[in-house]
Amino acid sequence: MTDLSLEYIVREPLTTTEKAPLILLIHGYGSNMDDLFSFASELPKEAFVVSVQAPTALPFGGYAWYSITFDADENKFSDPDEGKESVQKLNVFIDEIINKYKIDTSKIFMTGFSQGAILSYAYTFTYPEKVPYVVALSGYFNHDFLINEPTTNKVDYFISHGSVDQVIPPDWARKAPELLNSLGIKNSYKEYPVGHGVHPTNFYDFKNWITERL
Repeated sequence: MTDLSLEYIVREPLTTTEKAPLILLIHGYGSNMDDLFSFASELPKEAFVVSVQAPTALPFGGYAWYSITFDADENKFSDPDEGKESVQKLNVFIDEIINKYKIDTSKIFMTGFSQGAILSYAYTFTYPEKVPYVVALSGYFNHDFLINEPTTNKVDYFISHGSVDQVIPPDWARKAPELLNSLGIKNSYKEYPVGHGVHPTNFYDFKNWITERL
């Protein structure tokens, strides 16, 4: 759909309630809104499932939330200004979704993969009162995307990573629960025997994690 500030797909709740939870799906670099939406049919039927598309089209296809560049030694750099800008764009989009649909704002689940997970961390430390739950899949915490130093919040995080991920090293991912624990923030961290992707057991674990909080 193109009626809001970012393109998106929605699966409306399969049960009728006055207000429904929202599961927001945020794809990774080079992907699109169709990717994570493949989860929609298996996610809790009482929720809105919204998959949002990143704003920047890539020349080789797909979309990105921010640019990634490499130097001569193959070191990878993320554009912090574009990352912060995408956090702001997500904030506008979430407000639009809340205004358009009957959303229970106490049950919003931001579910991001790779770049989507990195943005989810940045979003909840920028707007800690807006989203109570985060599912961070195959991402890491990037301080460069924050406006201020991270402080404690009341967000509950489910974090997972592939133990043989060659795109984002597991060591990078493990720093997120270390930071959250140091701030006294609730979180669960799990690793699965997979590369840069979502293991079937990983899917059912985060689905159950969401269901327990509905």
